[in-house]
Amino acid sequence: MRINKFLTQANYCSRREADRLIEAGKVRIGSRKAKLGDQVGPSDMVYVGRNRIELDEVEKLYLMFNKPVGVICTTDPKARDNIINAVNSPERVYPVGRLDVSTSGLILLTNDGDLVNKILKAETRVEKEYIVEVDRKITPQFIDSLHRGVNIGGRRKTLPAVVKKINDRNFSITIMEGRKRQVRRMCEALGYEVTGLIRVRIGKLELGKLRPGQSKRIAEKKIKHALNIDL
Repeated sequence: MRINKFLTQANYCSRREADRLIEAGKVRIGSRKAKLGDQVGPSDMVYVGRNRIELDEVEKLYLMFNKPVGVICTTDPKARDNIINAVNSPERVYPVGRLDVSTSGLILLTNDGDLVNKILKAETRVEKEYIVEVDRKITPQFIDSLHRGVNIGGRRKTLPAVVKKINDRNFSITIMEGRKRQVRRMCEALGYEVTGLIRVRIGKLELGKLRPGQSKRIAEKKIKHALNIDL
């Protein structure tokens, strides 16, 4: 199999992270540095740094986690307040996508590298719902602009969103994209500052009563149904 898939099958990292490690020259097949697209055979020994990576039969694990504000979506164990320590899973897992450090709410973690890639590829088909608090009174024009799409840089505006006012300073927004800090940047482009942001839903998976810092295991079939992807 390809070297990047080998690393995900070994539950070492996501395929995207594997490609970064390979490009950085940190992965070896035997005594030579691996290149993108290299194949790994049954007798090959694979190393990341000084660590030998082997395929193990590890049970697939899928977690929903309510990320608190301040937790960083990195798998680097040396990083302060990293999400791996926050979840404290008995098995090595890594996050599916990201939430910025100032955003709380629902994020998925897994040791299934193939799942990560399928979710990221299907990102524009998976709804993400957020509850947003802003620094001043919401106007009908603001809600309408969010709904129609906002220019936050790049070649196109954001896709149309479902936006519902909750009260004078709070609203829910459902988007189908995952552009960096998208909701915050949409509000900033319209003259509003986000003072609170929580993701409450991914596809059909809802945060529900999961408390900040709490995780919950979910079944593979539930993931498949909730995100409408083929596992």
